[in-house]
Amino acid sequence: MREGPWGPPPPAARLSPPLPVLLLSLLLAGRPASSCSCRSEEGAGVAAAAAAAARMGLDGDGPPDAAGGISNSENGRYIYGVASSPGKRASMEDFYEARIDDIDGEKVGMFGVYDGHGGVRAAEYVKQHLFSNLIKHPKFITDTKAAIAETYNHTDSEFLKADSSQTRDAGSTASTAIIVGDRLLVANVGDSRAVISKGGQAIAVSRDHKPDQSDERQRIEDAGGFVMWAGTWRVGGVLAVSRAFGDKLLKQYVVADPEIKEEVVDSSLEFLILASDGLWDVVTNEEAVAMVKPIQDPQEAADKLLQEASKRGSSDNITVVIVRFLDGTTSGDKSGEEKEKESANDQTS
Repeated sequence: MREGPWGPPPPAARLSPPLPVLLLSLLLAGRPASSCSCRSEEGAGVAAAAAAAARMGLDGDGPPDAAGGISNSENGRYIYGVASSPGKRASMEDFYEARIDDIDGEKVGMFGVYDGHGGVRAAEYVKQHLFSNLIKHPKFITDTKAAIAETYNHTDSEFLKADSSQTRDAGSTASTAIIVGDRLLVANVGDSRAVISKGGQAIAVSRDHKPDQSDERQRIEDAGGFVMWAGTWRVGGVLAVSRAFGDKLLKQYVVADPEIKEEVVDSSLEFLILASDGLWDVVTNEEAVAMVKPIQDPQEAADKLLQEASKRGSSDNITVVIVRFLDGTTSGDKSGEEKEKESANDQTS
């Protein structure tokens, strides 16, 4: 693991209150102690045009401060919708991306939610470069998992170089989903989250990277860092996520190594929800899936979750991406057995 700019504290220092307090004060002088994120507002005209283009299926990458629209995939296998709002915050640090590309003759869907902290720089950079770097990777089709892992770390390194002149630290989570053929690969860094509905059940396909998780805490302490309580558990008393892009002052401990999970895209896979913690802070996985399940239009479903999070008092930016698989079933669909019975009744009536 790379050496951090200020290096690890001496082993005994983690047990001594003065040094953590000193480190905390030094770090707080350069950034807010927060796991949430922020980005500049874009012009209303640009937002409106992009949203309109998205609804026509012309754009898969809407502006981060406006709700995106539904876009039918070119192969007709899935459709998606996006909703994004600053919520109660004065600034907006969430970014998102939704695109469908033709790569080596394969239709590939790429969806991401990026929740920045310490400003917009990291989240905006990841949104602009992560997927572009990924599709250039020579193993993207042949070894997609390896390509994702290497691209996450490469993009993080490139951001740190590009951001080296900045005095204020910035970072970002990333929760992404890549659809290649009948494979769904979810890669996650930080506390944005991916949840699927499979066979009618809510299944988390990512885990939130928090400093108090036993394995994450052990990793941080093995690298010479420490975790302490400061309103919540924080790395170095500063950052409430244990993995992220950027965060150069804590880079030795806050890594950008993604956890990757793969699912088969089949008839049991109904839809995917990618969202920032502005949703998950107030809505459970099961509640989110239950609300989306009866709504066939993914844009309407994304809007529904955003509105529900706002109604429940979410204090953070809120971004929701929903991908509905057209071969999937929903609670509103009748089973094959029910349809056969209806058909038989129609014939005998």
